[in-house]
Amino acid sequence: MVNQQPSSSNGVIASVIGYCARHAVLTVIITLMLAFWGYRSLINTPLDAIPDLSDVQVIIYTEWPGRSPDLVEDQITYPLTSALLSAPNVKFVRGQSFMGLSFVYVIFKDDTDIYWARSRVMEYLNTAASDLPAGVQPSLGPDATGVGWVYQYALVDKSGKQNLADLRSLQDYKLRYWLESVEGVAEVAAIGGFEKEYQITVDPNKLADYGLSLNHVAKAIRRSNNDVGGRVLEIAGHEHFIRGRGYIKSIEDIKRITLSVSQTATPVRVSDIAQVSMGPAMRRGLAELDGEGETVGGIVIMRYGEDALNVIKRIKQRLDEVKSSLPPGVEIVTTYDRSGLIDEAINTLKLTLLEEMLIVSAVIILFLLHFRSSLIVIISLPIAILLAFIPLSAQHLTANIMSLGGIAVAIGAMVDAAIVMIDNIHKQLENNTTERSRQAVIISAMQQVGPSIFFSLLIITLAFIPVFALEGTEGRLFTPLAFTKTYSMGFAAILAITLTPALAVLLIRGKIRSKQGGLNHLLIAVYQPIVRFSLRWRAGVIVVSVLGLLSTIPAFLKLGSEFMPPLNEGSILYMPTTLPGMSITEAGKVLQSMDRQLKQFPEVERVFGKIGRSSSATDPAPLSMVETVITLKPKDQWRAGMDWDKLIAEMDEQLQYPGMPNIWWMPIQTRTEMLATGIRSSLGIKVFGDDLATIEKTAIDIEHTLQQDERTKPYTRSIYAERLTGGYFLDFNIDRDKIARYGLTVDDAEEVLMTAVGGLTVSKTIEGRERYAINLRYAREYRDNPEVLKRILVPTADGAQIPISQLATLDFVTGPPMLRNEDGQLVSFVFVDVNNIGIVDYVEAAKQVISEKANIPQGVRIAWAGQFKYFERAKSKLMTLIPLTLLIIFILLYINHGSIPQALIILLTVPFSLTGAIWLLFVLDYNLSIAVWIGMIALAGLAAEMGVLMMLYLDISYQQRKTEKGLQTKAALFEAIVEGASQRIRPMLMTSLASFIGLLPILWSTGAGSDVMKRIAAPMVGGIATSLFIVLLVFPAIYSYWKGWKLDKS
Repeated sequence: MVNQQPSSSNGVIASVIGYCARHAVLTVIITLMLAFWGYRSLINTPLDAIPDLSDVQVIIYTEWPGRSPDLVEDQITYPLTSALLSAPNVKFVRGQSFMGLSFVYVIFKDDTDIYWARSRVMEYLNTAASDLPAGVQPSLGPDATGVGWVYQYALVDKSGKQNLADLRSLQDYKLRYWLESVEGVAEVAAIGGFEKEYQITVDPNKLADYGLSLNHVAKAIRRSNNDVGGRVLEIAGHEHFIRGRGYIKSIEDIKRITLSVSQTATPVRVSDIAQVSMGPAMRRGLAELDGEGETVGGIVIMRYGEDALNVIKRIKQRLDEVKSSLPPGVEIVTTYDRSGLIDEAINTLKLTLLEEMLIVSAVIILFLLHFRSSLIVIISLPIAILLAFIPLSAQHLTANIMSLGGIAVAIGAMVDAAIVMIDNIHKQLENNTTERSRQAVIISAMQQVGPSIFFSLLIITLAFIPVFALEGTEGRLFTPLAFTKTYSMGFAAILAITLTPALAVLLIRGKIRSKQGGLNHLLIAVYQPIVRFSLRWRAGVIVVSVLGLLSTIPAFLKLGSEFMPPLNEGSILYMPTTLPGMSITEAGKVLQSMDRQLKQFPEVERVFGKIGRSSSATDPAPLSMVETVITLKPKDQWRAGMDWDKLIAEMDEQLQYPGMPNIWWMPIQTRTEMLATGIRSSLGIKVFGDDLATIEKTAIDIEHTLQQDERTKPYTRSIYAERLTGGYFLDFNIDRDKIARYGLTVDDAEEVLMTAVGGLTVSKTIEGRERYAINLRYAREYRDNPEVLKRILVPTADGAQIPISQLATLDFVTGPPMLRNEDGQLVSFVFVDVNNIGIVDYVEAAKQVISEKANIPQGVRIAWAGQFKYFERAKSKLMTLIPLTLLIIFILLYINHGSIPQALIILLTVPFSLTGAIWLLFVLDYNLSIAVWIGMIALAGLAAEMGVLMMLYLDISYQQRKTEKGLQTKAALFEAIVEGASQRIRPMLMTSLASFIGLLPILWSTGAGSDVMKRIAAPMVGGIATSLFIVLLVFPAIYSYWKGWKLDKS
């Protein structure tokens, strides 16, 4: 063995190698069975573009029609938020209050089962129900996450036969049900168009003439819209079901409802006091397509944990099936389809993996010059990849750009063990002068290097384990990559001591020509003088390498910092924000103008704009928020020289609307961030406080400060502070003394106000599968300006009708159009869209600017959110993880070699590998990001492996020379080092080039996710290059000092 005192673990590994080599056929059969299992796991693994970055969260959605945001906040959102803070495993609770709507987001700790979380929330809702207003019923949102919006479409009728109301009914009562029955679909939401409702607009004067009240009318309508059953009646031996039929089915049915009977015995009907018509319900959102006008849209939301690609395929199949059932002229236009991104991302990684496998195979064949031997490595590689999918599938992880990327960055290192073992087999067979059988020589050769190379692969595998300690968004992003890389390397290590020995015995036959091979001879001839030079000038070589490492410090300090490069999804989400108070009519005009401008860009395929919210609980967008999905054409159809950044810059320059700052981001990441944090930009600032006016003033001050200061102005593409008091309100302040004179209560007056102006849904019609509300309110001319509102009549107990102006004062005030709270505290957001700088670098400058120039009052605090928060959390973890990685590597080295000096010498390759890593990052102009640090961690394992190999070969030569000729002089030591290093130059170059060249396809890859993968691969490529230099030149010099010192002592 190599070591003077081989560990017991080495003996076990050598025994495994021997057993598998002697039972080669059995080993191959078992491996093939496992490979088939891996193949089945592979084809059953769900596919998606990127990992699900969403927190485990439960959404509570509550409707309270007509109420202002402050009422919703005080009576619904705050009680629910405070009740849920004490729920188990809850990280934090956020609330949002809109007009008539409450959203509460309960964010749980990672690894909490989502259905367990939903059941816990239901328990707490039952407890909190008593604190809510009468008739208010909270409900849970769909069991979906931020990545659930997998497919969107628009209903278009260019024939003009179907209006927006008809299209909305088609969406709500046909398409919705057709698609929600598709396996894997959690919800189908609607946006845009008009929801039909029966509108009863009352003339208050006629109502007063007949001595009726709105409550009386509402009660009469409810009692006139019902069917009942009277069990059965047996007639002539048959059962006949008894039914009372009284459902409202038409406008005429409503008109004929009797309210009372006059003194002349004439019935007073609804038609006598009101107009009845079919009209649109109040809208809080609309949709627009390609700048051509309003449309009706549908959003298909995938259930948590489903296979996105298969769900989309089933959706498309269902839509094809129902095309013939659509009304004439109606077509379904796809506006967002995640499957294109998934296919592109997976195909990009497939191509990269194929390129890597072909390159690695070519390198092996070129160096070994023995096809059967090369076949051992080539066979082992895909089998190790297939085996990695067995645990991946068992964990229900998806195959995405990150999980497949883990395999991509590991491919080069996965073949290292087989390369080293085959090379040693060739050496032993060439130099065999004994009577041992060929099989015995092969087994002996593998047992000689097998334990050390097994441990070197184990080092690469275990060195990546600290990545699993990352949490939150960064953990969910990189954990799939860490799993697949760990599994791939782990199975590669196992196959190296099982399958490789079996295949070696079966396949390595015939004449081994590598010794006479021109390439191997040339490598030895070139490298031997280099090693002799390194040993002769060893002090200088070590000093130069140290200076090279120190030279990276200036380059390192110039590198910017960011959380992550953008995960390019192939689509753009454009999100300008309007000031509060814009009407939905005006919003529709602005949205159409924006979409028309965007559609004119040659690179744009489709523009689907949305303002306000859809019918889904996963969509908390206020009416001031625009979300436009821009689907781009394939890159080959773009203008020459156009790239992603230039396109967004052009769009941003053209779409400048006063008071509407632009935000450009990606659909999936935006949805994830919005649901998890409420932030809809890559960077956000949270302003906490107790007073809305103070919070708003502080947020606006921060906005202006960062816009104007020269340190942040060039890098601030847009910034927008929420206007918490920008909503316009008309308050009726009830005078308690005045209502007391008429025997009225506050509720008597407010109930009339609520019904007459806001409208009251008194019942719903049941028309087959369709359901339409019946809304009761004053006619428009009696509620469309402040003067007529003063004349709203409030009935008293004795039948008198009192104008509300005699009971209340009317005041114009401003207030919150929307309210947010987090863990019970009021909060406002400042959204920042950063340009041409890393997020972390921007925040460092912004913090200084805010500290110097912004006025932060007492009782107000600010917190940074979005990517900066993730970076800070990951940074603190990495401060522990990177030293932990080095400690793990050192422990494994010590276990294998049993020598602290040897372990430390090998560990020196890790810091020296940073020289090339940092310089390549500097040349490529990459910022330091979490992806880069993940690449550094992976590089540490690869560098240590290269050190292990060189130490192995030097030790073999040292021990052989010591045994055969003795080592008494430094000249003899130098010769042993030259022999050990130069004679094994081939496997050293093969392993390093396999890793180096294997990573190059990632560096030149394009497409979805490539920017992240490039940041992981870049430090590995640069680091492998300098590691090879250190191992080939500096390592022999350091080894000579260590062994020379031991020689001097002896």
